[in-house]
Amino acid sequence: MVKKEIRVIGIDDSPFDKFNDKKILVVGVVMRGGSWVDGILSTRVVVDGDDSTKKIAEMINKCKFKPQLQCVFLDGIAVGGFNIIDVKELSKKTKLPVIVVIRRKPNIKNIKKTLIKINKKQKIKLIEKAGNVIQVDDIFVQLTGIDLEEAKKILKIVCTRSLIPEPIRLAHLIAQGVIFGESRGRA
Repeated sequence: MVKKEIRVIGIDDSPFDKFNDKKILVVGVVMRGGSWVDGILSTRVVVDGDDSTKKIAEMINKCKFKPQLQCVFLDGIAVGGFNIIDVKELSKKTKLPVIVVIRRKPNIKNIKKTLIKINKKQKIKLIEKAGNVIQVDDIFVQLTGIDLEEAKKILKIVCTRSLIPEPIRLAHLIAQGVIFGESRGRA
């Protein structure tokens, strides 16, 4: 039985200029269920770098909410362009299940082609390691450390205002607000 006030964190990155920005903001929103914000976390990662897993794990593990956290939600598997998160390692370092949320079914073949083209072929292993992309209602997910039935129960609780989990939606809005001065478009 998943409690209605399960404490989770949703993580998203800020918009950035791939030609000028060296580092980008990553925001985490800690919530109880899909209704109450308990806290906001942030860190910075290198654009197209290799530090996202380490930085996000540190951000989570150092926060005061860590003892109550039950699940990590990621908006996709990468932040800051191709700074790909090793979801298995993130789950291991935080001792929390990770649910990657994807709005549209990714074209893995095209992503792999792009990585080869930009000399980042080694990152393909991280994409493959993240596991199968599974459709759940109108979104797609990749699961680490949690089974599909449990993930569906948590998603039902945290998807209160849109198809995506509320902590991710808010992390997206906050990251945009910090960078642009106000949030733009849809989360």
